[in-house]
Amino acid sequence: METIDPAAVPQRTLWTGARMPAIGLGTFGSDHVSAAQVADAVRGAAGVGYRHFDCASVYGNEAEVGAALADVMAGGVGREQLWITSKLWNDKHGEDDVSVSFHKSLADLRLEYLDLYLVHWPFPNFHPPGCDVSSRSADAKPYIHESYMKTWRAMEALVDAGLVRHIGTSNMTAPKLKLLLRDARIKPAANEMELHPHFQQAELFRFVVEQGMQAIGYCPVGSPGRPERDRTPEDTAPTEDAVIVEIARRHGIHPAVVCVKRAVQRGQTPIPFSINHYRANLAGVAGEPLSDEEMTAIAGTDRNCRLIKGQVFLWKDGQTWEDLWDESGEITPA
Repeated sequence: METIDPAAVPQRTLWTGARMPAIGLGTFGSDHVSAAQVADAVRGAAGVGYRHFDCASVYGNEAEVGAALADVMAGGVGREQLWITSKLWNDKHGEDDVSVSFHKSLADLRLEYLDLYLVHWPFPNFHPPGCDVSSRSADAKPYIHESYMKTWRAMEALVDAGLVRHIGTSNMTAPKLKLLLRDARIKPAANEMELHPHFQQAELFRFVVEQGMQAIGYCPVGSPGRPERDRTPEDTAPTEDAVIVEIARRHGIHPAVVCVKRAVQRGQTPIPFSINHYRANLAGVAGEPLSDEEMTAIAGTDRNCRLIKGQVFLWKDGQTWEDLWDESGEITPA
């Protein structure tokens, strides 16, 4: 496949002044893509010009991804040219667990430092891999800010030690972020969140940007490969939206590429996962932009359709997934 010049890919400037490529390759293989296939996608994506890779311990493939990254760097891509993110899983929020989990990720990825390390979810609730939507942890807890801040202090210590360049959050809401921004010594550099044309999260997106954080968007084309536990009958698919399909037809590209282009032009950083179409996504971002009229048309397709609802993190009987997302503007009480 033909390489796209990484210099043609837009960059985001973080509050530290560091620059992050405005599109990354996600590495969540869900329930149907093996670790070896994900690693091959990393090699292939780097070969066509990707320099940003979004990883996580819970994906169960960091050792294989690390081997791929080692191959990429052995092939001539300098470490300083790469942006590598990983995430702390929910059963490792304990003060003494953060460093242990981080060092495991660092060793698996075969790196000396990470560019960004995120707290994957604000809930310290463990659930087994492959569980269904009804799974609940007997030890499940709500968001408790004092506990989260203990985790955050351990994250800050990783920055102090020179092991992480930036720390950030994932799946946070504005009420939770307000508390963290108030109390953090080192400000979060990014919040990773679900963002696609059918779930634009305009208020949260605006808040994140106004606070000087980067909005990293997962599921930027929807999530056709998401686990069965995350599927509900009312879910919609942005790539099947008539507006997006027509724009794709006019440009001669796949509707998924339209979603990715739109994400970058909006100011978010999409991290689509693909083992087959990653070059098309990168080429779309580096190519001619969508028109103002097309951007406005896509903005009008929002359906407030959250695809990754997080039911397994609920902490008491009788709750619905909306309780996880503070839709009232206040943190859902314990």
